[in-house]
Amino acid sequence: MTDRAARRLRIGITCYPTFGGSGIVATELGQELARRGHRVHFISSAVPRRLDRFLDNVFFHEVEVRDYPLFDHGLYPLALTSKMVELAQHEPLDLFHVHYAVPHATSAYLARQILGPGAPKVVTTLHGTDVTLVGNDPSYLALTRFSIVQSDGVTTPSADLARSTRTLLGVPDEKPIEVIGNFVDTDTYKPAAEKRWGALGHLFERAETELPGGRRPPLVVHVSNFRPVKRVDDVVRIFAELRRTVPALLLLVGDGPERSRVEGLVRDLGLAHAVCFLGKQLELVPVLQHADVFLLPSAIESFGLAALEALAVGVPVIASRVGGLPEVVVDGETGFLHPVGDVAAMAASAAAICGDPALADRMGRAARAAVIARWRREPMVTRYEDYYRRVLGE
Repeated sequence: MTDRAARRLRIGITCYPTFGGSGIVATELGQELARRGHRVHFISSAVPRRLDRFLDNVFFHEVEVRDYPLFDHGLYPLALTSKMVELAQHEPLDLFHVHYAVPHATSAYLARQILGPGAPKVVTTLHGTDVTLVGNDPSYLALTRFSIVQSDGVTTPSADLARSTRTLLGVPDEKPIEVIGNFVDTDTYKPAAEKRWGALGHLFERAETELPGGRRPPLVVHVSNFRPVKRVDDVVRIFAELRRTVPALLLLVGDGPERSRVEGLVRDLGLAHAVCFLGKQLELVPVLQHADVFLLPSAIESFGLAALEALAVGVPVIASRVGGLPEVVVDGETGFLHPVGDVAAMAASAAAICGDPALADRMGRAARAAVIARWRREPMVTRYEDYYRRVLGE
């Protein structure tokens, strides 16, 4: 490696500070880049959820949005642009890496125009709904397409999302799109030495938590932001069908606009004693380590980071055959894939895993091996480093 290629980079990262996959990936990426000696500046409206430890080379810049009577709508995109300009004027950044096209890539474009010659390059990572929902909305389509095309580099976590970016938004073939998959810290997300029920059994006070012979009930887990696209009501219906033959328990992690409706469905189906709503959680590993099945019946999923984290700890995943999920879950080997809305088939797959310890063990081992082979953090971050240098002409 040449001296120029070996130099440490100065990177500004913008992401949503939420529990969603885009914010998690952006934060984990930035922290690993900092460990490698690069200088990383997070520019966001709040501290990202996974930015939970001190690192020498990590800095945070809050985007403050002021309320003015003249403006009826939020000024976050303009405040973000201003913060990017301010940072770049005082810190010699090499590039902005923005996660989500609108408004982040748009703000980065405006900042680059204001800064003029010598402005940082812009790398945009698309994560899914910024293409399939927000970007595909006629109100935003032209702006989304423009922001993507004007970026110096564009990445997606799956080949499916790269194709959707072209077909849905009309991004021309001449605009290169680099596919760099999401990743997981396999030293943290790893199988437990043994599944112990004591850590989670107390969450189900009204359920039968011990079966004949001292066995514990199978535990089904779902993690999401409880938005309609996640089809959490399907999770409950799959579980209800599973309960006809298997005395399983369901743990739902996360929160969002669909939660109240889903809680009502659980009560209507008479499952309140067997279902626990855990809400938003910063630490997922202990939950996943003691799960037997992970459900992800989404209508749209550009990659499925939640599925990847479950696979990393050796938990088979049952998911929809949509978007990037077939690139993550190997049907019949690390889990099962079914058409969106096929509750009966997903319930049958869950029953097969819960009722066959040999199948569960084989799939769990294959899941862990697949993640080690394809989705570890270190090789993916190296790919981002290499991509940055290509964008910078190094």
